[in-house]
Parts: sequence; structure tokens; C-alpha cells
Amino acid sequence: MKRLGAKSVVVAAAAAALVLSGCSDKSTDSGASETTGAGAGNLSIQPLLQVDTEGKEVPKADSSAAASPAGNGSATCPPVSIGMAGALTGPDAALGINIINGVKLALEQHNSANPGCQVTLAQFDTEGDPQKATQVIPQVINNPAVVGLIGPAFSGETKATGGILSDAGLASLTASATNATLTQNGWQTFFRGLANDDVQGPAVAKYMTGTAGYDKVCVIQDNTDYGVGLANSVTEGLGAAADESCAASIKKGDKDFSATVTKVQGANPDAIFFSGYYSEAAPLAQQLKSAGVEATFVSADGSNDPQFVSQAGNSAAGAILSCPCGPAPDEFKEQYTALANQEPGVYSVEAYDLTTILLTGIDSGKVTRADLVDYVRNYDGTGLARQYKWSPNGELASALIWIYEVK
Repeated sequence: MKRLGAKSVVVAAAAAALVLSGCSDKSTDSGASETTGAGAGNLSIQPLLQVDTEGKEVPKADSSAAASPAGNGSATCPPVSIGMAGALTGPDAALGINIINGVKLALEQHNSANPGCQVTLAQFDTEGDPQKATQVIPQVINNPAVVGLIGPAFSGETKATGGILSDAGLASLTASATNATLTQNGWQTFFRGLANDDVQGPAVAKYMTGTAGYDKVCVIQDNTDYGVGLANSVTEGLGAAADESCAASIKKGDKDFSATVTKVQGANPDAIFFSGYYSEAAPLAQQLKSAGVEATFVSADGSNDPQFVSQAGNSAAGAILSCPCGPAPDEFKEQYTALANQEPGVYSVEAYDLTTILLTGIDSGKVTRADLVDYVRNYDGTGLARQYKWSPNGELASALIWIYEVK
């Protein structure tokens, strides 16, 4: 890595036929290459390695036995829908769009192979806003055709609505909400499809202080549930390397970070860790670069999207981005791109895997909400991204973190 050296079949029209309009905190096969698409110029987000909570490299899993949404092609079922709730418009919509396209791909493959079981998509735009989500999620629940939900997408909206979904008995499988406290609320229908921030935080922190060799890190967080929770976990993992003199908090939606940039300049760190989303990460990276800050810009899954690269431009070069999400295998990438006219992004593979799990349940006759919750709770199978098996609280029994670089 350049920075480390310095410091140590399918068309969109067919997919559209699947969609029912409704009323939005985040291993592969050996052939995987870049995963999150192209950004500004020749820059793109490239996978480096998978790490454990000690920040040490672990081998990729073999996804050749991954479950297929097509099944055996003989399924029969009554008319049912899978819902998706997440940010489909607004400043962070790219993350929700990555997810819904993964859902659409799984549905298209399933429906093409199973004429006797046609599952439709009911999509619900929350804009990633917890307050709006509390108005949207009741619409999901009140749609009797929806037997399972992919989402909510963000941690804040999940926190605001998880109890409502649990009380309604609707399986809620998130491809992206990573705040660790979400599984500590006693919800009975919530299943997280990737590692939480208490896994990601230590892994990234140990990677920075170990493999990357950073001695001084400024931790900057936004004020979302995701940003605050992840920043706390990273700061704890960094230990003495976290410089309190340049720790900072910004507000979601802010674009002028001059005060924070000045604080970072005075500290002269080896790296900056930003805990938040790409809509703030991009201008922050630009302003740091413009001010002459040479420290490596590090962030996590909320920033791990081609939009970060596109919006930050050359200021994104050399950035390190972590994610509980895995790179897209080549075959999946080709299929996804044919459907969506863009490469898969962060959470696309997870959305596809989680939708596949719901579809295999439906194909096996689990077509009520209660039966589908029970099916997911007892599921144990291989996906494109990882093995999916849940603990009683809805956390994955095993989950790891990927490290990426913009280059």
C-alpha cells in the first residue's frame, strides 16, 4: 500500500416489473477483484485483506457453496412480498440503492427460475431519517403481503423502529446497521447480516496501530448513532494512539469543517479516523488535503462507497476504508451490473445473501411472518459474503472485517 510505505440475465426493465412502490445507520471467491466500483478518474476502492479483531489477516472464505436464490426451480407459493426499507433518496441514498439492487437481483433470479412462486418487492424510502422511519415502518407492517423485511438500513432508524417490527413479528434482516447496541434491546425478530461496530472498531484500531504502524490518530465522529458508537469502539481499541487533543465531533449535514481541520493540523497525526458517512467524509477529506494535512484518511463502512471517491476526487487517494462487508465475486458483479447498470457497492452482497435466505424460507413453505422468523432464527448456511448463522440475540455467530484502499 502506498500509504503504508510512507508510514510503516437480467435487464433493468425486468427488475422494474418486480417492484411495488411503497412509502431509509451497513468472503468471496478467489476471483474477486475490486468491489465497490470506480470513483473519480482512475481511482477506485480496492480490497486489501480480511482481518480479525486483532487486525491480523485471515484467509477469505470459499463461497462456491453459496445458496442460490433460484433454488431448484420447483417452488410454489401464494402471492407474497419481501420489503426493503432504507435511504433511497437524500444525501446517503447510494447506500440504500446498493442494498435494494442486491435485493432485486436475488428476486429476479428466484422468480425467473420459479414460475410457481413469484415474490414481489415492496420498497419503502426512509431517507435514512429515524423520524421519518417511524412513519414509514408502520406502512411496512400494515402491508399484509410483506412477510419479511431487508432493513432498516441505518442504525438510527433501526433503533427507532426495531421495537415496532419486533412487536409486529416481522423478520427484519439488516444488511448494514452496525451499531452494537441494537441487539441489546430484547427484539425477537432482528437479525444483523454483518459484523457490528464492536467487532469493526477493534479490528480497524489494531490494524492501524499494528500493520499500518500509526502512533498518533485523530478520531473524528459525526453525531449519528452509527458514528458515535463506532468512534467509541475505535478510540478504545487505539488506546494510547488515540490523541485526545484532536478528537472532534461534527454534525450530520455539515460541510464546513475548518475548526476540525485546524485542530488536526495542530496535532500533526499519522492518521485521521472518521466515523460517519460519505456525504461528510468527502468534504472533510478534501478540506484536510487542501490544508496540507498529510495524515492518512481512514474511515469505515459508512464512507466505503464510490460516492466518497467521486465527491472527494483526488483527495480520496490513499484513503483506507474498512467494512464488515466483503468484496463482490466476479460472477455476482457481472450479474449485478447487468441489472443495475452500475457495479455493486457496499452492502450489495449482504442484501443479496439476506434476500436469498428469506426466499429459501418462502420456497420451503414458510410464508407467514411467524414461520419466516423461526426459519431465519434456525438458519445455518453459506452465502457469497460469509456463513450465516445467528445467535439468539440476532448477531452473527462469526463475523470478520475487510480492509480496502482507494487507489
